[in-house]
This record gives sequence, C-alpha cells and structure tokens, in this order.
Amino acid sequence: MSYVLDNDQIVLREIVKIDFLDRAYVFGDGVYEVIGVYNGAPFKLEKHLARLQYSADQIELDIPYGLEELNKKLLELIEKNQLCTGFIYLQISRGVAPRTHHFPQIEVSPKLIAFTTETTRLPEDFYTNGVKTMLVEDIRWLRCNIKSLNLLPNVLAKETAIKNDCFEAILHRGETITEGSSSNVFVRKGNKLYTHPADNFILNGITRQTVLEICEKNAIEVIEKTFTKEFLLQADEAFLSVTFLGIIPIQKVDETTIEIGEITKKIQDELYQLTHKSGTASL
Repeated sequence: MSYVLDNDQIVLREIVKIDFLDRAYVFGDGVYEVIGVYNGAPFKLEKHLARLQYSADQIELDIPYGLEELNKKLLELIEKNQLCTGFIYLQISRGVAPRTHHFPQIEVSPKLIAFTTETTRLPEDFYTNGVKTMLVEDIRWLRCNIKSLNLLPNVLAKETAIKNDCFEAILHRGETITEGSSSNVFVRKGNKLYTHPADNFILNGITRQTVLEICEKNAIEVIEKTFTKEFLLQADEAFLSVTFLGIIPIQKVDETTIEIGEITKKIQDELYQLTHKSGTASL
C-alpha cells in the first residue's frame, strides 16, 4: 500500500482526488519541492521547506498550514510508507476555481499533495567515470529561482539530451552557462571552483548550497559568478549537483572531454558521508 499526504491528512493513494479545474492542472499555478531521503531520514528538510515558503511567497500563494506542522507530516509520511531510500515529492497549487488567468476572485483553498518514491542512486559508474552532457539554449522564463510547476522548457531540454545519448542538458543564455535542466553546474579552473550566482536565472539547489558548505569547510575557494560556454569547455574538471543523486562528474560536453579530478572526488565523498550517516533529518 502507498500513502499520500493530501492537505493535512495521510490517506491511501487510491482515494486521493484531483479536480480537473485545479489551477496546477490548467495553469501550472503552484510550487513544489523534491527532498532526498536516506536511511529513512529527509536530508535538510528545513532548508527545503524554507525554499518552499520563499517560492510560495513569490507567487502570492498561501501554504495551507505552518511549516513546523508540515515538517511533522512529512516525517509521518516517510514512516507510514516505510521509506528507507528515495525522495519525497511535495506540491502546492492555488486550488480549484473557475478557469481565469487572474487569481480567483472567490475564496479558494490551496491544494497540498506529497508522496514518496523508493529508489536508489545511479550506478557507481556514473560517479567514477562521469556522464555525457550537451549544451542547450536556456528558453525558460526569468524567475528560475522560483521552484514553480512550469517545467516544460526543462522537460524539452532533458528530452533533447536523452535523444542525443546524454545524461543532462547544460543550459546557456547566449554565451552564459546557467545550470542543468535538473541540476546545478560547477567548474574548476586552476585551484578555484566556479558556479553561476544564485540569482533569478537559476534555482539555488539545496545540494548546491551543501557543496558551498563543504567547500568552505575544506578551504576550497568558490567563485559565484557567471561564466561562458568556452570557459566550461576549457575546464580542468566539472560536475553536476543534483537532489538525492549527489555529485556527478561531467565527462563530456558536446564533443569536448573533461577530466575527472580530485576536487570532484573530494566533494563527492564529503556529501556521501553527510547523506548516508544516521540522523540526516537534522542536517
């Protein structure tokens, strides 16, 4: 049996009802989070919920109840589903209302849905030998820092990568690299790491933030500034940071091969220790 958090109730998946006039369905009017779970504990849950609140505030969306209560409900959901390793998907829409582009003029209750998925990390080869990627033009809107439900450009970019036998699409606006279709991008040149600043052009990933913490702890200098496609192609090493999947080395960008270096391996190891030791719920 599978259980779902439906607003403030944990119920069997079979009895959850979604109205076709839900604004998530007709407009993508909502926000979401994906939270990694290791050994039955969600990783950095409080940071995910803080980002959820930020995204909701940016689109003037009320969360149905407080974050402290939501935290408890998500832990209960993990326990109810006996989830050991996988992730939680959490989504809040503006609710059910007659279809109008402007916000509903009547009182509407937001709809919160959360479910768990049991899965594993990628095969070890992905972490040791790296992955192939390709450059794809970034056609998304200008508020990528909001984790909204409007992911069609990301879906199209990822599909382009898959059709070209690549793991990820690395997005760029003109000559400037932003992020991956479902990841953040880091590049090493010399003894410094570079990554796009956390502005409106990227989503400030929780794993990205954890990488910055790891680098500070290990005296690895990180420069948060924009860099070009050419800078990426001339990198000494590069990697992706992804919720639940961790740190994935970039082995190839289009036809250019990039070395897998010691900095990537160091950050991989540090993150693995954080996520796979007991008590990760409090991290």
